[in-house]
Amino acid sequence: MSKIEVNEIDKTSGSTLTLGGSGTQVTLATGATQSGFGRTGTVDWQTGSIKTATFTAASGEGYFCNTTAGSFEVDLPAGSAGAIVSIQDYNNTFDSNSLTVDPNGSEKINGGTAGEAVTLSTEGQGVTFVYIDSTVGWRSVQDNQFSQAGAPPFVSATGGTIATSPCGNFKTHTFTGPGTFTVTQAAGCAANNAADYLVVGGGGSGGGDRGGGGGAGGLRYFLDTTRCAPTSGAPGAPLNGYGSPSPSGTAITLSAQAYSIVVGGGGGGSSGGQQGNNGNVSTFSTVTSAGGGFGGGCQGGTTTGGPGGSGGGGRDASGCTAGGSGNTPPTTPAQGTNGGPSTGANNRAGGGGGATVAGGSGAPGAGGGGAGAGLPTAFGTTNGVANPSPDAYRYYAGGGEGGENCAGSTAGGGIGGGGPRGPGVPGVGTAGTANTGGGSGGNNNNTNAGNAGGSGIVVIRYKFQ
Repeated sequence: MSKIEVNEIDKTSGSTLTLGGSGTQVTLATGATQSGFGRTGTVDWQTGSIKTATFTAASGEGYFCNTTAGSFEVDLPAGSAGAIVSIQDYNNTFDSNSLTVDPNGSEKINGGTAGEAVTLSTEGQGVTFVYIDSTVGWRSVQDNQFSQAGAPPFVSATGGTIATSPCGNFKTHTFTGPGTFTVTQAAGCAANNAADYLVVGGGGSGGGDRGGGGGAGGLRYFLDTTRCAPTSGAPGAPLNGYGSPSPSGTAITLSAQAYSIVVGGGGGGSSGGQQGNNGNVSTFSTVTSAGGGFGGGCQGGTTTGGPGGSGGGGRDASGCTAGGSGNTPPTTPAQGTNGGPSTGANNRAGGGGGATVAGGSGAPGAGGGGAGAGLPTAFGTTNGVANPSPDAYRYYAGGGEGGENCAGSTAGGGIGGGGPRGPGVPGVGTAGTANTGGGSGGNNNNTNAGNAGGSGIVVIRYKFQ
């Protein structure tokens, strides 16, 4: 390779000097600079120096300006034909804290008043200025206002016991106790931020001495079956004689935040022949499900069933004793049903209400707990009660059976975790099933302490792929 060393190259004639032949690339050595050729209209972006305070720009450079901490100013350099400066909102904060662009001395921007600055106050704004001449000064040749942030199409979240729904493409987070559901990433597609949920309050406990059955915890849910259909059965149609609710309520729209989850405990067991105790509320976001109402008792408290998500059953007494009111406080759709009344002359108490069926009256062979609600296994939780088996549904929020003081037939606790009455005389009512919100059964005698209602549950489901 030949090397020519000269201090200056000039033409011998004419007005054009040609370097290199057709198809030849002419390059500058590393570290060499050029002058006099003018710019191509681009800038060198100063990514290593994010600007957060007033500074003076240099021609040929682009700057990312971060006004998070407050507004500041960019001073343009002295103008010369072809000088170029670019400015870009660093993290979409120009709308809250503006950026001022100030020309040098009496120079103009876009032909405006000499020495007059311009303000950039649009979120995500970016502007490129080129100096033309003294008439127009610095001309904005590019102006963008793009602020949309990239986001993935699906939700990501943590908390609870996480499983993939049987129908695929959905994650479920099951909480059997208090916890935190944290959405670490919201979906860029708004429709994918919709969450299905099941929120069941803790079940009430049954009363003593022919006490009423405990009412089931309130059951509130949303299940969009178009996003994942049940494996069998028809939404809204009875399944094996029990209600299978169709989609109801309103979906929760998730955002990137932490959601505190409350899972209500069941009401504590009654003491001796006294009334039972209410269950406790469960919550997720804006959804609260009430605890179940207590079953009425004889030796203390009241014989009337208590109000709650579902009402407790009335205790057997010399006259008819009412069951507690369900859907208390009221929600739309209703979160539960009423407790059953006693009939007064049969030594039998009323059953606690369930999510879909009210508690039975204390007639012979009656007094059973009301049926809970069956949600399809496609929802993605293995909690709840399957009956019969195999079954495409899991049941929650069954009422407890009312106690009695005779050896009549038993109607049983409501499907969905409701406990039956105490076996034999004397007998202690069976506890509600944990994490179903089922009410416990009433006691048959006036001495033994009763059992607790079943704890509640919270299940959240969203599309993850």
